[in-house]
Amino acid sequence: MKYTRTTALAAVAVAAAFSLTACGGSDSSGKGSSTRNSSSSEGSSKTGGGSGSGGSEAGNAKPDSGEDTEARAGTANGATRTSGKVTFCKTKDLAIDAMDAAPDETSGRIDITMINRGSTTCSATGFAGVDIKDADNTSNPIERGHAQPRVTILKPGDAAVFDLAYDIDNSGDSLTSPTDILVTPPNETHTVTLKWPQGAGDIKGAYTDVEVYPTHTTE
Repeated sequence: MKYTRTTALAAVAVAAAFSLTACGGSDSSGKGSSTRNSSSSEGSSKTGGGSGSGGSEAGNAKPDSGEDTEARAGTANGATRTSGKVTFCKTKDLAIDAMDAAPDETSGRIDITMINRGSTTCSATGFAGVDIKDADNTSNPIERGHAQPRVTILKPGDAAVFDLAYDIDNSGDSLTSPTDILVTPPNETHTVTLKWPQGAGDIKGAYTDVEVYPTHTTE
């Protein structure tokens, strides 16, 4: 009987020990798995946040300023091309005349008018080239005055005007004797010769003291 009880007790002790070992291993395995899952989830969350808020959106973003610049450039070029259809007036299509337009006895002014006798609209924008021919047969180029050219578009029949300005010499001892005005319309190479207007005041100083101003419409 002793032998039987001893054997039974030993068996119970072994079974109990085995049970405790099995429980301990299960807890350890569970804790390790829980820790790894937590780290993996946390890491995945950080990576996902970085990719969503920065990487992909920044990589797919387009430079708006570049696209806007191209659009503006296209519009500007289009406007340039459209205005480019209006060619500069040809000398042969212009009726050109000069007249004395002095406002008083000290300020000399010669108005030169150009009328579009052509069949199409043209541009007379800018400065005309002007030389004054003297009685000694010399030709003297006239300097431009300080003025900004204005857009001057002429439909058939329209007129543009520009003027020569100078001081009048009332001493009777002028050093100049102008006979003709040589006019080359803006952006042209063909010149017309006009008579110096009868009754225009004498030029004070020299031809370098005369200035030509840009064209403008008469309206």
